[in-house]
Amino acid sequence: PRLLSQFFFADERVMQVVAEINGLDAELDPQQYLVLLNQLHLSQAHLLAILERIMQECIPTQRHSRDYLVKFPEELLVDNLGNHMLFAAECLLAGTFLEVEEVDRAQLRPQARNLLCSLELVRTVLREQSLSQPGSYPEPVRAVLIQFDRLFAEFELSYVSSLVAVKSPEEIYRQQEIIVLFCETVERALRLGYLTQEMIDGYEPLLMFTIPRLAIISGLLIYPEGPLSLERSPEQMSRVFSPFYNLLKKIRDLLRVLSAEELCLLERSLCAAE
Repeated sequence: PRLLSQFFFADERVMQVVAEINGLDAELDPQQYLVLLNQLHLSQAHLLAILERIMQECIPTQRHSRDYLVKFPEELLVDNLGNHMLFAAECLLAGTFLEVEEVDRAQLRPQARNLLCSLELVRTVLREQSLSQPGSYPEPVRAVLIQFDRLFAEFELSYVSSLVAVKSPEEIYRQQEIIVLFCETVERALRLGYLTQEMIDGYEPLLMFTIPRLAIISGLLIYPEGPLSLERSPEQMSRVFSPFYNLLKKIRDLLRVLSAEELCLLERSLCAAE
């Protein structure tokens, strides 16, 4: 049950697969090479998962901040992101990585080298510790874990930033404004009886359509200073709404001529329509 013991056997598995790959002629047996390569990725992912648990147990208050993850596109936030980072670092050092421009590759290579060297040091130190005192984490072990955690975070941010346009602080703030708008919309809809708490607790599928519709009305009429403010230019709005700037202006103009009773009837109709 000890994490260091689990790490030892996971590390043994990685070394075993690497040895099999090194002893194989990929040109003579390409199918087996692909099988072993897949096994290597799986075993590395398992090793990283255990290492993550060790860091959470050993240095929980000294972890490098991961606040930058909110800048990443949601499709990148997957469980195997860490394994992909190591694979990218290995390819960068081998000169076989072509996803980024040469200028970015030149800047990433030193970081990749430092990260992989730090990982090798972590593996050595943890193996030695698992064979001597698998139930404790002395200061030298903590120090190499802190260094690896920092180098990993720095490389992750630099690598992803070279591939995709990460969100700016302004865009993150605009997304938070949208979250607030949706929360206030739900609160208002509950107060007016458009929705029920049972619908929300039961994850009623209709809410996927109802809440955004009500949020548009709320953003245009009830909270005009929020993320749907048309006093801003399209460039100043969130990318969620900016493509529909002209359409939103037309909707606002139509809503302004409605009476309170007509607006209530419209909102109730939007709650019922699919």
